Amino acid sequence: MEKKEYLKELVEDMHSVVLATLDEDGKPSTRVVDMMLSDGMTVYFLTAKGKELYGQLMDQQYVSISGILGKKSITIRGNVLNIGQDKLEEIFAKNTYMQKIYPEDKRDILEVFRIEKGSGEFFDISDPARIERDSFVIGEGDVPVGGYYVNDACILCGTCYAVCPQQCIDTAKNPVVIDQDHCLRCGACIGVCPVNAIEKK
Repeated sequence: MEKKEYLKELVEDMHSVVLATLDEDGKPSTRVVDMMLSDGMTVYFLTAKGKELYGQLMDQQYVSISGILGKKSITIRGNVLNIGQDKLEEIFAKNTYMQKIYPEDKRDILEVFRIEKGSGEFFDISDPARIERDSFVIGEGDVPVGGYYVNDACILCGTCYAVCPQQCIDTAKNPVVIDQDHCLRCGACIGVCPVNAIEKK
């Protein structure tokens, strides 16, 4: 799928996500927040100016959010930007339940935030024998690099393939190649390689 489809799924299908910031002691602080809107490039959410979350967003300008639906999850980590009440009318038109929570004459305490720059990951275990993983960026965020990679020290012994739960290592290539779209990133392979040819990134 493309980024806009992941963002649409996050907003329309998952909708309520866990959003994490840091509290005043530098410890993780999580809460459930509704993702209100997507324009195909990023996502938008809102909060009231009197809430603890608002202060943390303004101070840290960074969040991590995770949504889940069935066996699929989408996570985004990135910088947030306060855009005031821009998009507020559109958000209330799209999310009609909000109109009863905040009647029209009580919305001046709300401000909208958007993910300005960051990276996202889609993870799907609907088919446990063939998991799916994908990455995307928002704004000028960096493409996330993670997982395990095989270097030129590989001796083609096949030990890594034998322990891989997803059997996602192509042993026909030299060096062998780990298919990042199906890798669990469990680390089983790195622990058994006899020549230390597998690196974690």
